[in-house]
Amino acid sequence: MLPIETIRRVPKVVLHDHLDGGLRPATVADLAAETGYRGLPTSDPAELGRWFTRGADRKSLELYLETFAHTVGVMQTRDALERVAAECAEDLAADGIVYAEVRFAPELHTERGLTLDEVVDSTLEGFRRGSERAAGAGRRIDVRTIVTAMRTAARSLEIAELAVRWRDAGVVGFDIAGAEAGFPPSRHLDAFHFIARENFHITIHAGESFGLPSIWEALQWCGAERLGHGVRIVDDITVNPDGTAELGRLAAYVRDRRVPLEMCPTSNVHTGATPSVEEHPFGLLRRLRFRVTVNTDNRLMSHVTLSDELLAVAHAFELGLDDIRWLQINAVKSAFAHFEDRLRLIEGTIKPGFSLVATETGTALTGI
Repeated sequence: MLPIETIRRVPKVVLHDHLDGGLRPATVADLAAETGYRGLPTSDPAELGRWFTRGADRKSLELYLETFAHTVGVMQTRDALERVAAECAEDLAADGIVYAEVRFAPELHTERGLTLDEVVDSTLEGFRRGSERAAGAGRRIDVRTIVTAMRTAARSLEIAELAVRWRDAGVVGFDIAGAEAGFPPSRHLDAFHFIARENFHITIHAGESFGLPSIWEALQWCGAERLGHGVRIVDDITVNPDGTAELGRLAAYVRDRRVPLEMCPTSNVHTGATPSVEEHPFGLLRRLRFRVTVNTDNRLMSHVTLSDELLAVAHAFELGLDDIRWLQINAVKSAFAHFEDRLRLIEGTIKPGFSLVATETGTALTGI
């Protein structure tokens, strides 16, 4: 089996990581003291980190989301947003991530008077500073942003317009997130139609706590290019006793069209989307050659890094270095960066980085 040290050293890509789900526990405590936020259950960073994970691991997406009240609560000023974003970039780079798309919902950070544009500006400045500090430490990372609207609110068109305004400054896409049941993506058609008219990118949280109708709407009504999680696509696949699989029309469409699945195994266990990593649909979907990617979702809440997630699926499904590289190339191909940026990332960073690690560890890599 691959050791965690090897996985940390290879260049990696994350497409589904939430800014407000990846704070350092010490930063949450610091910002609460600085901003006067009084809702934390404890100010001890170690205990606070454990509290977040215990709170998130309740087998319900709705309960999982309750923990975000505290991280969002301390992210209401320019300084706080810049610090959190800078530390996010540094932490991802320290884990060997070379390209990241980090998403957040600006509408949640205006409680103390910041405008939506000020929220985005502060966050992008934080990513810039963090990336510069990471580069100074010898760890280069390219952080892009996905602007998210809350599907439980009614500001999605406004947020879509915000995303497009900042598209040349580091924002690469638009998303909706939050509780799925009772809040279908079709409630936000005007926002998605606006994004499509602007030739911009769409990913949608779909098929996590809710089933196939959520995925169908995201793809056919809303124009999703990627599916956030998408684990419930497995409901449209029948596995026969002999191990062969039959795909329903929606599953076949997703596979045939190479719709990327932003899979987050540990988070899916915590929200109850799957009983365990070993039983996660990732294994079947990978075997059937869906375009699967592995992501972190919320590093604080699920107490994970991308290396941890890749190690978990490597152990659960007997993956080798070739398979890890295949997953990273899947992610780059699915990124919202421009084509030439993706090509440079594959040819100039991913492949050389894996080849170097393979040489040093004596592992043979085959062409993918």
